Amino acid sequence: MRPEDIRFASRFEGISGSAIREIFKLLAVPGMISFAGGNPSPESLPGETCGKIAEELLREKGRVLLQYGATEGYAPLKESLVDYIRESFGVECPKENILPTTGSTQGMDLLCKALIDPGDAVIIEDPTFLGNMQCLKLYQARLVPVKSDEEGMDTDALEEAIRREHPRMIYVIPTFQNPTGRTLSLPRRKRVAELAEKYGVVVAEDDPYRDLRYAGEALPSIKSFDRAGMVALLGSFSKVISPGLRVGFMAADPVILRKCVIGKQSSDVHTALLNQAIVDRYLRDGLLKPHVKEICDMYRRQLNAMMDCLKTLSGVEEYTRPEGGLFVFARLREGMNAAEMLLRCVERKAAYVPGTHFYANGGHENTFRLNFSMSTVDEIRRGMAVLDEVFALR
Repeated sequence: MRPEDIRFASRFEGISGSAIREIFKLLAVPGMISFAGGNPSPESLPGETCGKIAEELLREKGRVLLQYGATEGYAPLKESLVDYIRESFGVECPKENILPTTGSTQGMDLLCKALIDPGDAVIIEDPTFLGNMQCLKLYQARLVPVKSDEEGMDTDALEEAIRREHPRMIYVIPTFQNPTGRTLSLPRRKRVAELAEKYGVVVAEDDPYRDLRYAGEALPSIKSFDRAGMVALLGSFSKVISPGLRVGFMAADPVILRKCVIGKQSSDVHTALLNQAIVDRYLRDGLLKPHVKEICDMYRRQLNAMMDCLKTLSGVEEYTRPEGGLFVFARLREGMNAAEMLLRCVERKAAYVPGTHFYANGGHENTFRLNFSMSTVDEIRRGMAVLDEVFALR
């Protein structure tokens, strides 16, 4: 018997991996200008600061931080997160209701592990983050896409889908959504919480981009309107401190959280203690707010440069106008195929992600997602000029 003859679990049927990760393989060419990823800028990563913090922590608490820890999380970080969640999300959450996770990605995985049986319906935005669509598919969920507009998920359509499909979970990215950059409006945030309570369905509120705001006013989280304990808030420090640290959190009702703790025990035992301690020190020492302001000033310039280029980009009929986050989503004229044109752009050393990958049922071949955080203003202008040339040729 050979490896290619192995019968793998049915949950992998039809799942080929992340389209973005596959596109990354095309980007190893020197000089490639990539609008394809979702990484924070290398200039935003506080390597020197984190290095000093890590050195101090290992000197002061090395015997603790290099040992096994509690699955429930590093106690000082949980205390720091109480204040952070109150200030950033408008949620009063005791430390007992907080679980540090290995990125917010693990939070989603744990919710699926706790809630989803094969065939269970999960409502998602259309379009939505393909990484968590893949997670849901691996747990053999039945994805139910609900249309979105400039105010985010259509909550009238959401209620219709809840009545029809009886879902186990609603997955929503309310702030600077991936891939569209849109923000769920305040009335719809309230309505999502009300519908969760009315129909007894858990909401996975995934909000990793919240602090990356360049204009407008912050809105309260969906969790802040949660009276019944049906909303699980997922947050992350990947976009504002470091994705390599892999530190996120879940804030949820103790009943939900306990099941997730049990699921985490068999996943990684606990999130790396040193990494949790670095984030805790970052919060305690008041380093996050000035760092976020600095990177937001940089990202604002990059976003503005991309928006200026989009005004005259050949073939583009519509594009989102985000007030923050890392992404812009655009629609080309009918008949244009973003996936086909990507290969021509890559030949000219520029890349993006075709939008079709973000739709549960595919289609929408004339859409594409752009990321601006990994490119300088000059690179954005040069890369968008490549797209303009290719789109003009069709």
